[in-house]
Amino acid sequence: MTQTFTSTTEAPVFEINASRQFTAWLAEQFLSLVFTTYQAGKVFFIGLNPATGKLSVFQRTFERCMGLYAQDSTLYMSSLYQLWRFENSLQPGEVYNGYDAIYVPQMSYITGDLDIHDVAVDNSPLKTDNQQPVFINTLFSCLATVSNTHSFVPLWKPPFISKLAAEDRCHLNGLAMRDGKPRYVTAVSQSDVAEGWRDKRSDGGCVIDVESNEVIVTGLSMPHSPRWYGDKLWLLNSGTGEFGYVDLDAGKFEPVAFCPGYLRGCAFVGDFAVLGISKPRENKTFSGLVLDERLNQKQVEARCGLLVIDLRSGDIVHSLRIEGIIEELYDVVVLPGVRQPMAIGLKSDEIRRVLSVGE
Repeated sequence: MTQTFTSTTEAPVFEINASRQFTAWLAEQFLSLVFTTYQAGKVFFIGLNPATGKLSVFQRTFERCMGLYAQDSTLYMSSLYQLWRFENSLQPGEVYNGYDAIYVPQMSYITGDLDIHDVAVDNSPLKTDNQQPVFINTLFSCLATVSNTHSFVPLWKPPFISKLAAEDRCHLNGLAMRDGKPRYVTAVSQSDVAEGWRDKRSDGGCVIDVESNEVIVTGLSMPHSPRWYGDKLWLLNSGTGEFGYVDLDAGKFEPVAFCPGYLRGCAFVGDFAVLGISKPRENKTFSGLVLDERLNQKQVEARCGLLVIDLRSGDIVHSLRIEGIIEELYDVVVLPGVRQPMAIGLKSDEIRRVLSVGE
């Protein structure tokens, strides 16, 4: 049987259904998950209730929340015009009302509406500040970092982008870190005009090597969420519904699994990948893609939720399905060693009362 979580505190109602072994998998892997939906402006924390062993679902509201990055006790998240840094206020072994991690917003950079997509932290050995956040600045088609005095500092732009302009020329979106530094990015096209990517959704997608400044893979359909894991570059070929990896020698995308939805968000743990899937929008952005044809061929409707893929077989072994008002997700991260997480929001008095003292 599936486990269902239904929210009745807000209208309209939404429902989360876990597949039969999903909670057992969370317990075995000793982890929890965080995912964002910019459509509903929510960040969800998925874990297990230690008292009942059932699914724990905790949510907070942040306008247009998208990119996520988790490192040790820190969680970064982008929103409409801010980049947030949360810190877990609990020490190892501490528990508060059953929660073993409480993520408190400690810092916010005001970036303006840059349409920030993927977020990460530059931990390269040559950095004097090993906590420098970096992000995909989709509006300006560049890789950027935060600033104490400006909206952002550009770090790199694709070789086919002639200048920085607030025009979303190629829809740069995904960032993969390798050896602690930005290494690969994905873009929907190689266009150098305002919103030119919209004409290249079916096969204009590419992967760019930040270090060599070369386009290393072409012919993709709206690629997202590149991640370096297990000595492979994985990514989501969202326009075809395929999860797979890049053969760097051949410069070719190798599909591993077809997923029934528009893919965005990718995280790894052990032999598993956790992917986010969304229902395609009823507009030109998502319509007319190969994904539509494949869904029709397989006689299945697009879903919204999370999928767990076994990397050894390519099979979808567990899932979390979302029904109701939420139809689109953006990112997902794994919180290893955390059983039941929560976060402090900004719309109640909790933020006033949660205090911590540094050493």
